[in-house]
Amino acid sequence: MRPLLKTRRVVGAVAAVAALGAAFTSGVVAGAGSKAVAQPASAPRGLLDDAADQIAGNALTAVDRQTLDAAAIQGMLRAAGDQWGTWAEGAAVSTARYVGIGVWLRTGRAGEIVVARVSDGSSAAQAGIRAGDEVRAVDTVSTSGLTAPVVAAAMRGLPGSSVSVVTRRGTALRTLRLVRAAVPAAGVAVALERTRSGPSVGHITVPAFTRGTGHDVRAAVAKLRADHTSGVVLDLRGNPGGLLDEAVETASAFLDGGSVVSYTRRDGSTVHLDAVGPGDASVPLVVLVDGGTASAAEVVAGALQDRKRAALVGSRTFGKGTVQEPRTLADGSALEMTVARYSTPSGRSLEGGGLEPDIEIAPASAPDVAVRRALDVLAGLVADSAPLAGGRG
Repeated sequence: MRPLLKTRRVVGAVAAVAALGAAFTSGVVAGAGSKAVAQPASAPRGLLDDAADQIAGNALTAVDRQTLDAAAIQGMLRAAGDQWGTWAEGAAVSTARYVGIGVWLRTGRAGEIVVARVSDGSSAAQAGIRAGDEVRAVDTVSTSGLTAPVVAAAMRGLPGSSVSVVTRRGTALRTLRLVRAAVPAAGVAVALERTRSGPSVGHITVPAFTRGTGHDVRAAVAKLRADHTSGVVLDLRGNPGGLLDEAVETASAFLDGGSVVSYTRRDGSTVHLDAVGPGDASVPLVVLVDGGTASAAEVVAGALQDRKRAALVGSRTFGKGTVQEPRTLADGSALEMTVARYSTPSGRSLEGGGLEPDIEIAPASAPDVAVRRALDVLAGLVADSAPLAGGRG
């Protein structure tokens, strides 16, 4: 069964893109496993039903059954040690458009929930939320102890509905009421840069791995080569992940076959994913990464680093290397749980430690510092790959 880092049935978290406040997801396995679990019409009421009725009917603080169900399911996932698993009511979101406030979320090193990226034109952007802001509460519920996928799920809702979000920047707290809306997924962006030594290079930014990303990256590389640019900077900073097949396709744009990633389930079975189709294995390449580079983005960066295909410039990546599998429950809600762990072509695990760049940039540096350093490294690679003028003596 071929994995997808995000599928149509996955809601509530991850990878994906701006509008949900998506968190970092390493992968979602889709296919035969994504099926409804039928419940007999006359199923006897159990301990959980009894407890929920007692709490809903008699607890000092009023709480509805939907809230109790969500808490129970999240508790089961936590009991399984699954920090990335989540559950969400209703139909899953599209991989092209999302309904939310327009932010990506990540979990910080100290467990705090941090905004990794803000979608242009979204309600979050209009309210002045910026990357690096901490999310302290959603609808009066503290985010302390919660994972980014759970907070992302709380930010979702129907178009036109509102959500209260408390953010912190430095020591300043702000309480904002934001209106949810459908936000298109950010696409691949291409720009031209000039190195200090003169050669023109392409700067390809991939904000997330949504449907069609791999094709767009391949097309961008081909166009840049046709325009006689000398190299490519692949910018994966702040990329929380997305669809695994699109990540494999993106890595394949720079590889001539061979391994990209593998994943192993708890029974020990391992699936190996290789590069698909011919790629440009000769264009000088630098990959920009940072602490917001996670999941599918780490799959791409790890493959290109292991295969000695690219130099990584930036700061250590997030370290999200597990696979989530979506299941549709009997009521149509979506359960997403961790079922496997990724490894790079050399066998490195992505979980926890992340990827160490070849050229380190301080995490607090301004974004253009990393870009300038990447261009300098790329200029060196371009010079090394240039044909010699004349013969050797």
